[in-house]
Amino acid sequence: MRAKKLKDYFSTGKGAHGAPYSPNIIIAVEGLMKQLLSLIVISIMLVVCQNASAREKTTKPAKKDVLQCAAFSPYVGKLTPDYGAQPSRELIDQLLDKLIKETPFRCIMTYGVMNGLEYTFAAAEARHIKVIAIIWLDNDIAVNSRSITAGIEAAKAFPKTIIKLSCGSEVRTRHDYAFDGEISRCISALREAGVSQPITTIDTWWEWCNRVSPCHITNFGAQVDWIGINVFPWWENKYSDVLPCTPANKAADFHIARIEKVRQTYPGKEVVLTEFGWPNGPEGSIETNKFTQQRCGVASKKNQALVVKSTFKKLAEKSWSGTVFEAFSETWKPGEEGNFGGFWGICKGEPPYTCTRF
Repeated sequence: MRAKKLKDYFSTGKGAHGAPYSPNIIIAVEGLMKQLLSLIVISIMLVVCQNASAREKTTKPAKKDVLQCAAFSPYVGKLTPDYGAQPSRELIDQLLDKLIKETPFRCIMTYGVMNGLEYTFAAAEARHIKVIAIIWLDNDIAVNSRSITAGIEAAKAFPKTIIKLSCGSEVRTRHDYAFDGEISRCISALREAGVSQPITTIDTWWEWCNRVSPCHITNFGAQVDWIGINVFPWWENKYSDVLPCTPANKAADFHIARIEKVRQTYPGKEVVLTEFGWPNGPEGSIETNKFTQQRCGVASKKNQALVVKSTFKKLAEKSWSGTVFEAFSETWKPGEEGNFGGFWGICKGEPPYTCTRF
């Protein structure tokens, strides 16, 4: 507004007392006015751009955390979760220190909140490690109740360390639909307690697809905040005839394909690859598919490294989260999973717990 008034005044060609200006003065003043107008226009444009940038920063959604985690269970050496001594605090500290020192992982997924495992959260917080915490559920209702209560207490005590919660892991895989009510009871209890962390129940991708192909939604879809799927082409190579046999160099693509199917089935839900991996031994061993008799998956350190590295690379390209199974090999597992059960760790399950460098 001030610029227009000045231009109108000087356009009369007269001075303060009505005397005419010389042409040189008029030309000089007009040049000055053009410069002044240019400066004003530029200033206005800068303000507009700054405001637009500020609006973009305030309206642009915050980027979600992309997690690269390792499944953590301290039942190493002669320890077993079924009976006997509990993992000591000293052991948990030692294993977490080893994981930090020799691997890039600063996030873990845990399998229980009682029997000494609850110390893991304090130990993780002291080391600035994030945690996906699984409240373990099984066929003992009374134990489940204590576990749910302990899970609520842990979630509230460590709200910055425990970033996600799960009511059970592979409950349907182990028990069919018999304990769906326990999963729902756990989810409801966490909601009623007002925990701040997002909640799910973790199971295989096949269970989240309601055991059909193409994928169908389950009754838990409306109950959870996010979806955790476990994907193991190694075990599918032995027990499933739904998809073709998958070698190690195709495992990463297999993982991504399963995530995409579940994402399509549950639009709007974050889908996390909560378990994936490949056995590093017995070196050179191969499983046979019980239906097709195909043999394509070879256990080896090289193949384990390939699967882990290639999967995390593909996940990162899509800004998706994942958890490698597992941090430390558990020697008690062969009793349940055969010869390969004790070879899933990226770190050994015996002192000095040496880890593979990826």
